[in-house]
Amino acid sequence: MGYNFKKIDAIIIVILIIIAGAVLISVGYVKPPIRPITPEIRFIQDDAEKILKVTYVDSEVLWENIIINGDNFDRSSLGPKVVVGDEITNCQGTITIIFDPTSESLGSWTFTPKEILPASIILPSDRTIKPADEGEHYKDLLVNREWWYYSTVFSNDCNLAGWTLLVSFNHMARNDLGWTKPDMLFVVLTSPQGARYGGVSERERPILGEYSFLKDPVLQATSSDSGFRITFEDSYVQGRSPNWHLHIEGDNIDINNHDLIIDLQFFAPSSGYWTHNNRVIDNSQAKIASYVYLGCEVSGTVEIDGISYDAKGTGHYEHTWSTGFILSKVLIRGWDWCQITMDNGWNIYYSKYYLTSQLKSSKESNIDVLTNLIITTDQGKTLTILEDVDIKILLSDDVLLTLKMPVETQVKATNSLIQIVLSSYNINLDFNIKSENVFDNTWKMISPVSMRIGRTSSIGTITWSDDYGEHEVVLNGIGTVWNMRH
Repeated sequence: MGYNFKKIDAIIIVILIIIAGAVLISVGYVKPPIRPITPEIRFIQDDAEKILKVTYVDSEVLWENIIINGDNFDRSSLGPKVVVGDEITNCQGTITIIFDPTSESLGSWTFTPKEILPASIILPSDRTIKPADEGEHYKDLLVNREWWYYSTVFSNDCNLAGWTLLVSFNHMARNDLGWTKPDMLFVVLTSPQGARYGGVSERERPILGEYSFLKDPVLQATSSDSGFRITFEDSYVQGRSPNWHLHIEGDNIDINNHDLIIDLQFFAPSSGYWTHNNRVIDNSQAKIASYVYLGCEVSGTVEIDGISYDAKGTGHYEHTWSTGFILSKVLIRGWDWCQITMDNGWNIYYSKYYLTSQLKSSKESNIDVLTNLIITTDQGKTLTILEDVDIKILLSDDVLLTLKMPVETQVKATNSLIQIVLSSYNINLDFNIKSENVFDNTWKMISPVSMRIGRTSSIGTITWSDDYGEHEVVLNGIGTVWNMRH
């Protein structure tokens, strides 16, 4: 028996199938095909750190459904699901992210090439700081002056964004600021808006100093292989490389009687560097010496008038000592000291000792033997040291008739002729340092001494050339400054 289908029959059958399918879908027996929907995922680009970070995701998304195209990147830290805080690191060139099920782009970002500043070749001995180096040296008969400095620029992701702090424990030589007040504690905390806390605490040292049996000096120092501790009344710093604990409090810390308590931990991710030393070996036995740790990680709290603020940032630690037989009022006529944290994460350390009178604010010094300019792009792991430094003071204040303090200074630096390795890169640094919110203190003696301590801003450029071409990096940052004139 045969069937004779006509064209109309086929059409009717197709219609019946469509109707049946619609009915089955409507009653839930058959689910309609699901078309994937592209999720909303937001990223933030950190060009300095070469990171793409997830800041928002609107639904559950698996990274296996995400295609990342680019010249170079690292997705090894990503988990199974896309979550806020995930980071794609080491991004280079243009990175494009696509949602694979729909082939739709989630965005495209271009990263600038990471500038690698040529580094100096440094002897291992110049970067070796031992426990004996960190402790006190002023108990040596030939060492009469010793200072421990700590400075910080607080980061934008804490309660004190853009604030700066400088603390220094000072065992002064008798001939520095008069005979009776050679123990000092400097604390200067400043805000971008102009607020300023702290000041200088001065204490008389007994005539016999640490050998007095009637009264102990206010500044006390002890040390061992496990670390050192410096105290000034209720304030102290203690530790051993790479960790130090700084604590500041007391009734006279602030000149305006604000209650100020500072509790910070300093961590140095890299070795220190000897900026000055009069010995080739056994640096701790030197009579004139100074070393620095750059790019320290700082965290803790700052309490102002009973209100506590979480604080973190980038810091610097310096320890220096010298013999009192070098009469500072005869040989050293002033100094400029500055530590700057740049927006791109670089740090610049600059110090200059003046051996000639600075009565003329614009006077330049051609003697650079006591000048240091150090740049680190990686928290002190590598250092670029520029030895040919040209200083010009652009603007100054009259503190006294015979004393002028710098307000704005231009610093130009390049490699010296003996820096053979760096000379091939033609490095040129040009930047200005401008004081913005500072604490001034003047000791009016026969030969007056004035100090200026506080916040500074800096802007400039650095250029160099290598096998990849010409490089120019714009520098913009804030830091701490300490000037002295007499």
